[in-house]
Amino acid sequence: MTKLIPKHGGYKNLLTFQISQLIYDITVRFCDKYISKFSRTHDQMVQAARSGVQNIAEGSLASATSKKTEIKLTGVARASLGELKNDYQDYLRHRNLEQWEKDHPLCKELIAKRLKTVDEVASWIKKVHDRNGQDGQDGTYDSISANAALTYLNVVDPLLNNQIESQLKIIKYAEGISRYVYLENSSIW
Repeated sequence: MTKLIPKHGGYKNLLTFQISQLIYDITVRFCDKYISKFSRTHDQMVQAARSGVQNIAEGSLASATSKKTEIKLTGVARASLGELKNDYQDYLRHRNLEQWEKDHPLCKELIAKRLKTVDEVASWIKKVHDRNGQDGQDGTYDSISANAALTYLNVVDPLLNNQIESQLKIIKYAEGISRYVYLENSSIW
């Protein structure tokens, strides 16, 4: 017997989900440590990070019954993480802190480490800080933390673009089959 609803919901295996979840965890710690809980920015950053994670999961779960909903929710995740990226950039800009370019050696180092947990990222941040000193060229704990989050945001954005492209190809393929079946059935009469 063929199942009516295909397999779906494997979001925990998606690299975009895993990185977005790490970004969420980093953001919660960052906001709790560096942004007042009474600030609207605190809540907005945490909610934008949460929205990124939750919309990837929800889109994956909805994929069995609606590929269009999956694409829409993946797009919402991408937009939410884009909003979060702007918040981190604003944080650095308002405090005259350095924002690392994508090819900055520390961005490359962080990506190469393939850290999985917020504790591993926090340990890396401490090592970078201690290695360079508080007045070193790579900044304070908050600037290193914000730049680490931005590094992961820069990694996940093109991955989400690729995910959306793949989802669109599936829809176009399915629509092509539907049109073919319709035309074939129409020619019978």
